[in-house]
Amino acid sequence: MNMAFSSHTLHHGSGVTRRLCLLCKDYFTRNIAITASRHHGSLVSTSLPDVDTEIEKVSVHSLRGKAMRAMQDRLKKRQQMPPSREVKMKDTQVWSDVYPTAATFKWSAVPLSVRMGYPVRRGIPPHKLGNAELMKIPNFLHLTPPAVKKHCAALKELCTDWPAELNSDEVCDKHLPIAMETSDYVFSGPSVRSPKARVVQLKVKLSVLPLDKHARWKLIQLLGKSYDKKTDEICLTADRCPVRKQNQDYAMYLLSVLFHEAHITEPWEETDATEDDMEEYTWDSGQSKANILRVKKRMIETDGNQSQLSEDDICSTEDVEKFKMAYTELCNNPETQDNLASYKSAVLDLVGLKQKTAVDT
Repeated sequence: MNMAFSSHTLHHGSGVTRRLCLLCKDYFTRNIAITASRHHGSLVSTSLPDVDTEIEKVSVHSLRGKAMRAMQDRLKKRQQMPPSREVKMKDTQVWSDVYPTAATFKWSAVPLSVRMGYPVRRGIPPHKLGNAELMKIPNFLHLTPPAVKKHCAALKELCTDWPAELNSDEVCDKHLPIAMETSDYVFSGPSVRSPKARVVQLKVKLSVLPLDKHARWKLIQLLGKSYDKKTDEICLTADRCPVRKQNQDYAMYLLSVLFHEAHITEPWEETDATEDDMEEYTWDSGQSKANILRVKKRMIETDGNQSQLSEDDICSTEDVEKFKMAYTELCNNPETQDNLASYKSAVLDLVGLKQKTAVDT
């Protein structure tokens, strides 16, 4: 390679001349080393020299020299990282002090050679150092047997003995009628706390509440699907608040509001309520009683009987009493063959017809 430098270029300054000379020297040195390695077959290192050697070759006032000296100062000031906690941990370490509560996996605090992840090129899974897979899953490092025993011993001082009188489920339901049901989940996510754990269900028997007939009917109408007629149980679900304790308080508040609202009688309830709105059919307030009285009075007039019978006398007759019992049973209970047959027989007796019986031939 032919390289020529004009006198005008060399007289720009000693700094430029020095840098050009260094570049040429470095170029020729590397070419000679590579040529020698090709001819003699020796392994010659072509790596860059260290920082101190480069600094000595560079001018003090050049930009490269200032940058390299600044880098050297930073390297000298850099302190060595302290050892992780797992290295300094003793054999007598109390583990509940390391993991007192539920927390994400910390590789520097667990003195175990844990590996997890996909093995690359048929190798072993990645080590725990900076392993994101170990941070994704929940762990039970805070629930070791010594830690659980320690927690139970701390809570035992705050607990009282179970009352001896509450020796059966029936007695517990009598004295403690309200039940709160919650669920805890093992949640796989950034946080070990599942959002579904805040849901609270309040359950109580309707029969244990001090309600009159009107309040019971109105409370059932207000509850809607929250009341199970088969089990006579109220089930209120609260999940609108972010914390479980808040949902428990809201469920108790909701039950109190429903209870007090059921005892209030609005004017429209006395005038607009129909038989379909009632919980059960009542003979005295139903339309069937008025219809039966009208039919019986017409039958008496048709027979030519001039005796005036009161409504109480008509309702106390045997056929009307039979019809009353059969119709009330049919309205308040599921439809079966027995109550249908009783209702049919009562209607035939009421209108004075004889029921035909099937005769085997």
